Amino acid sequence: MRHRTVLDSAEISRAISRIAHEVIESNKGAQGLVILGIPTRGVPLARRLAEKIAQIEPDADADAITGSLDITMYRDDLRRGKLRSPEPTRIPPTGIDGRTVVLVDDVLFSGRTIRAALDALADIGRPDAVRLAVLVDRGHRSLPIRADHVGKNLPTAIDERVSVTVAEIDGEDAVTISAPEAA
Repeated sequence: MRHRTVLDSAEISRAISRIAHEVIESNKGAQGLVILGIPTRGVPLARRLAEKIAQIEPDADADAITGSLDITMYRDDLRRGKLRSPEPTRIPPTGIDGRTVVLVDDVLFSGRTIRAALDALADIGRPDAVRLAVLVDRGHRSLPIRADHVGKNLPTAIDERVSVTVAEIDGEDAVTISAPEAA
């Protein structure tokens, strides 16, 4: 497989900063925001996004608005044997009822992960609005799902693989595309 880096650490940081400004602008401030990361790499990205929002909006408390939403048991591919251990869902003390929830994930591809996240969210409460922030949108949707905030649109071939690494988990920040070798 051939690999090429499409975003480095500085570019990822700029993308998160831009997304933070977009979230604040679309919400008209930070009031009522809840930032929920989808495991695995969406969780540290959500944390970074909340920290950036708190830097911009002094009234925002990153710890108080950040959480994680495990979607393992809501996935539609469980019967296919794609198992992974569930991770804890952590909802901020304010809950999500009547709030604007921003779901954060690393890559938007088919839309199935986000569909599962919406199902999981519905079991927890009733937000006023749900927005989606992704670091990378690579296209190829199977479901009618669109991100509200995108760090980078990466048109890809269906057989290419987009990988996101984050320092908190992988030791470095990068987005790479891997393509199969030509036969």
